[in-house]
Amino acid sequence: MTYPVLPKPASDQMRVRPHIADIDLARQGFTWDAVAKELGWLPGGDLNKAYLCIDRHANGPLASKLAMIWEGKGGEEERYTFADLKAETNRIANALAQLGVKKGDRVFLFLDRVPELYFTFFAALKLGAVIGPLFSAFGPDPVRDRLQDSGAAVLVTQPDLLRKVEGILGDLPALKHIVVLRRNTAEQPVANRRCQDYAALVRGASSSFTIVPTSYDDFSVMHYTSGTTGKPKGAVHRHLAILQQYATGKWVLDLHPDDIYWCTADPGWVTGTSYGMLAPWSNGVTQVISQAGFSARGWYQTIQKHRVTVWYTAPTAIRMLMKAGEALPARHDLSSLRHICSVGEPLNPEAVMWGMKAFKQPIHDNWWQTETGAIMIANYASMPVRPGSMGKPLPGVEAAVVDAYGKTTTPGTEGDLALRPGWPSMFQTYWNNRPLYESRFRNGWYITGDRARMDTDGYFWFVGRSDDVINTAGHKVGPFEVESVLLEHPAVAEAAVIGKPDPLAMEIVKAFVALKDGYQPTDELRHSIMQHARARLQSIAPRELEFRPSLPKTRSGKIMRRLLKAQELGLPLGDTSTLEE
Repeated sequence: MTYPVLPKPASDQMRVRPHIADIDLARQGFTWDAVAKELGWLPGGDLNKAYLCIDRHANGPLASKLAMIWEGKGGEEERYTFADLKAETNRIANALAQLGVKKGDRVFLFLDRVPELYFTFFAALKLGAVIGPLFSAFGPDPVRDRLQDSGAAVLVTQPDLLRKVEGILGDLPALKHIVVLRRNTAEQPVANRRCQDYAALVRGASSSFTIVPTSYDDFSVMHYTSGTTGKPKGAVHRHLAILQQYATGKWVLDLHPDDIYWCTADPGWVTGTSYGMLAPWSNGVTQVISQAGFSARGWYQTIQKHRVTVWYTAPTAIRMLMKAGEALPARHDLSSLRHICSVGEPLNPEAVMWGMKAFKQPIHDNWWQTETGAIMIANYASMPVRPGSMGKPLPGVEAAVVDAYGKTTTPGTEGDLALRPGWPSMFQTYWNNRPLYESRFRNGWYITGDRARMDTDGYFWFVGRSDDVINTAGHKVGPFEVESVLLEHPAVAEAAVIGKPDPLAMEIVKAFVALKDGYQPTDELRHSIMQHARARLQSIAPRELEFRPSLPKTRSGKIMRRLLKAQELGLPLGDTSTLEE
């Protein structure tokens, strides 16, 4: 089906004039130096994300401005100004310093979406530590793998989440301290010699703190990303990334001082940090943070109650809202909404058009990934939206579609989506895996792992992944991580997982299993294997499992996931010349 190009809004129809009126003109002669001058550094010339997001405002006219509106699962509400954020982050920075946390140490967060997560994130940055947020729905194996690889010195968590991963603590000799937050004082403390009580540490800590000097090249945030083989890799970003997070907050999210902003992403994923913390607060914007999970009615009530003006969410959530129908948003006052953006996976054209019906405006898709640290390609508020397109590159970003040799292709030709290195938020390494990092570059380009094409007008269009990484509800799942857990079940001889298309989540994880001698494929055994995987992996466990007598392999013994996916989807099998007889 062909979808119409949605025209650029007339200037008198724009609720706020976009920061970039013409993206093609803005790209001409652009330099990041202009953004750096606009944002400013720490006094003395140092650069620190926490200073630019919090202290810079708290030390000036925005001190009393509302920074965070937090809503708990039960509807409880807490509000914090920028001055409040400065005081809270300073107390926690002092408390962590008393534990011996120093510049370069890795501090990981395994928390629900509570205010203390945000306080601790910036407190660690003030100390010069490297912060690693974890998704609260992770099971013990994903948590152990990330803490082991990073050599994390501190884990900040909550009693229920700590109990979930108690069994892995003996595998983490580098973990010196576990700081346990009990928001409900009725919660029983966890008995472990490494545990410290959050409230006891912070109680009495000074609200004054001098930020540890950090340069723009110092590491700041580490997010783990999945690959086709091996365990997840820690993509490390530096403090300089704030330039691009700040700029894209203005250019793509169209943030202005009077906006009320809501990003629905969990901080355990890169969107929840880059655009649930860094972009809005570097722009001095008030943001809503909701602890509650997805509910179409609940989400619309949040927008209505807080008069949300800019909303950043995910395609899976939009498809779930579409499933709930157009009558539901019509029963709420959503008139405050002036700009809606989406990221995490390709936004299907139907969703863009549905935005016109439900919200009287298109939903603006954009593209980036964990490694890029910030938005790279986008549909901007001021330009016509072509439904299904990722949009056009940012000023200061050179994107191209290249062939197997790293040479640019002609418009309309499918190839590897590539980026010219040097953008401010570019990741600096994979932690403890420099060879893998260097393998991501070809002929002067960073190869993203996505396939795309560019049309004659410079719009980019996503085609698919060039590897076996599974995108489920915007979360990247590496096959190896899931297969390794499946193989630990006593009945499993071989295992392979693929991404199976799903109308809501884009893909779900489907597992194929060959059994050891003496085991028979039964519903009870299927349940046992899936329960084993859920206990270890939780949110990234397979949703479906199929038994096979054996799995297709090359003559060298490598399982051919490609062949399994082709068989599952009824696609041509392609070249099978290397298939084991």
